[in-house]
Amino acid sequence: SFQNEINEVPFFDIQLPYELALKIFQYLGKTELGRCAQVSRTWKVLAEDEVLWYRLCQQEGYLLDTSISDHSCWKLALKNCRARERTLKTNWKNRIGAVSQLQYELGKILCDVHSCDGVVIAGYTSGEVRLWDTRTWDYTAPILEPMHGPGDAGPQPHVSFVRINSSLAVAAYEDGTVSVWSLMFGREPIHRYQHNQRIQALALGSEGATVATASGFEVKVESPNDRGFWQTTQTFEIQKLVNFLKLVPDVTGSPVTVAAAEDIVYLLKAEDPAKVLHSVYGQPVTCLDVSAHEAAFGVKTFGWLLNEPNQILLYNLETSQCLKKMGNSMGDFTCVNLQNSPPNMLVTGNKDRRVRVFDLRKSESLCSFYAHQLGVSAVQMDDWKIVSGGEEGLVCVWDQRMGTKLWEMHARHPVRHVWFNSHSLITANIPDDKTPRGASITDDDLTAHRKHRGIIYAYEFSVDQLAVESVLPICRSSYDEVTGYNYNIGLAVPYDNI
Repeated sequence: SFQNEINEVPFFDIQLPYELALKIFQYLGKTELGRCAQVSRTWKVLAEDEVLWYRLCQQEGYLLDTSISDHSCWKLALKNCRARERTLKTNWKNRIGAVSQLQYELGKILCDVHSCDGVVIAGYTSGEVRLWDTRTWDYTAPILEPMHGPGDAGPQPHVSFVRINSSLAVAAYEDGTVSVWSLMFGREPIHRYQHNQRIQALALGSEGATVATASGFEVKVESPNDRGFWQTTQTFEIQKLVNFLKLVPDVTGSPVTVAAAEDIVYLLKAEDPAKVLHSVYGQPVTCLDVSAHEAAFGVKTFGWLLNEPNQILLYNLETSQCLKKMGNSMGDFTCVNLQNSPPNMLVTGNKDRRVRVFDLRKSESLCSFYAHQLGVSAVQMDDWKIVSGGEEGLVCVWDQRMGTKLWEMHARHPVRHVWFNSHSLITANIPDDKTPRGASITDDDLTAHRKHRGIIYAYEFSVDQLAVESVLPICRSSYDEVTGYNYNIGLAVPYDNI
């Protein structure tokens, strides 16, 4: 009789075919399915059907790239995913994990840092470019070789900018050279090109192979053609010097670039050479970020003249309309993060020391944190936390809903790069002064001026990701004692256990 019940599920006073009953159950959540499983044996079989739990798992955003045959029990798989997420959240909040410094002694002084999915790229005043893969804790980082010409025996030019995505690494040098490396094909550049003047801005597409650079009054866009040969696909002449440059992500067809040049924001497309998205004379743009359909930028206005404080403007890139004017602050907005923020959200940092979160459907800020003494220099958020970096060298982690600071870390130089995902965090403190006094006298003695170098930190909060060898045992603290430290990160300090 049980077999019969499986094909014909009793729904109070009628019998339903199994498939139809499953269709009804798919509208239920985890709690309801649990309750249904207690009704009868037949309902229990139905409520624990793999299809239902696989779908729930996908809806909650877990194991998205798996198929239903990959796990034998999807209910357990979902339970494990949720438990892991809870542990990660606890580790983030209490700073439990390991922190490592990504150091490179011979690189002189740090010039720029960028990262993508845990792979970090750094450029130095020695002209060298380094990669680290923090996902494998492989810290014997390769150096990306510049493409030497025949007469390049002298000192290499400083690195101005570095960028990385999932397949490419790019560096721009002080002498106007740009080198592009493939992360698949080793250390030699696959492409190199030259500007006549110093490069002011460098952008790399978040996916794919498109590089944009701005030098003088020119913006160049380079990408490979169908046969893989790199070429200049677009060149734009503009009226002012570019301060910020971004490639719009997820564009089909020819690339779209957004450039902020003093008080003008350009939307650069192949078919529409230098379209002005926004321009108000004498109101310079102070920061810029773009997502697939929108651009957000800070505008510095002169409040005492126009009675309109500094704002963040949001533009639609398809219609070129201004959608929103947000935030009224006496300080300049120094950084904005739209691309990595949750849908309809945006996070900004300001010279007035505040980090603000905006809902793009409203105009006033959702929350505002008083954060950094000398102004905010880098910021990123997800659905529950915010990480901000300041000019004074402080990195702060905030709980967005509670409005509280969870913890902070300090290093000597301004924080110029912050990136995190669910289990790791990368921060970079980059010196403003690239030629500190006294450094040249002791140039051969590389340890003399370590305080001038700048520093990159990689934090790992996922316990199962922690390689035991990544931090020496002597540097691992248990912090079980009641007294002593109040934070329990495995700091790389030899006397933590004393």
